[in-house]
Amino acid sequence: MEAYTDFAGVYDIFMEDTPYEAWADFLSDLIEKYGISKPLGEKERLSSRTGNLNLAEGTLAEAESTAAREEALEAERNLVLDLGCGTGTLTELLYAKGYDMIGVDNSEDMLREAFEKKEKSGSEILYLCQDMRDLNLYGTVGTVISVCDSLNYLLEDDEIEGVFSLVNNYLYPGGLFIFDFNTVYKYEKVIGDTTIAENRETCSFIWENFYHEQEKMNEYDLTIFVKQEKGELFRRFTETHLQRGYTLDKMLGFVERAGMEAVLCLDADTHDKPGEMSERIYVAARERGKEKRPPYEK
Repeated sequence: MEAYTDFAGVYDIFMEDTPYEAWADFLSDLIEKYGISKPLGEKERLSSRTGNLNLAEGTLAEAESTAAREEALEAERNLVLDLGCGTGTLTELLYAKGYDMIGVDNSEDMLREAFEKKEKSGSEILYLCQDMRDLNLYGTVGTVISVCDSLNYLLEDDEIEGVFSLVNNYLYPGGLFIFDFNTVYKYEKVIGDTTIAENRETCSFIWENFYHEQEKMNEYDLTIFVKQEKGELFRRFTETHLQRGYTLDKMLGFVERAGMEAVLCLDADTHDKPGEMSERIYVAARERGKEKRPPYEK
């Protein structure tokens, strides 16, 4: 079954304890330290957005002045792409910090929630419904982030390598790619073959995990009960999600082959150097060229 359909409507309820604010602060610090994008004021962001529209219309080559070209390129440098943005909570927080944001997700239902947040906040985030395996932008961006286990939904090595190559292609020269991933250790030793249940006032869920060792794959079946607007009846629906665990060495190999250079690796919980028992790992990688890479060899 397609993931994040019915679940999208209650996703934020079950994720309400997620430290999104801390994540946004952490990501902003990494961008400031290692990246080329910078937060903008409202007037600067409006100017940047105008530059992006010019690029989309193909006017960069026709710009009559060096200043106009530089302004358009600066607009690209300061764009931040949230790849696998989900319901847009983190995207909104980074926008509030001054970043010119694009959000990409392949779930229309999740993006519907993101658009509702956009309407409430009045933000100017550009949301695109795309599968990250077929990412298609109108220009480059200075920073790409992909967190909250989005990459674990890519189940084959060539899918990861393909996405990383696309990211490298759309990164402005010297741009930064920040991503996280759940490790094999987490699926195998921590959550594999466990059942998690939560009960809320308006909804509840049962999350059953099944770890497949040979494929390093975690299958989890979600059974969700949502209280209807009238009466005491609950609607029941199910979704099946598949996520694959990866090792740091494997991920760094994909980074290298895509043409990027890893500049930082951290345990997501401790922010120390990753170890054998790290459950989730952050990687920051820098674009270093667009030359064609050989195809992935299994």
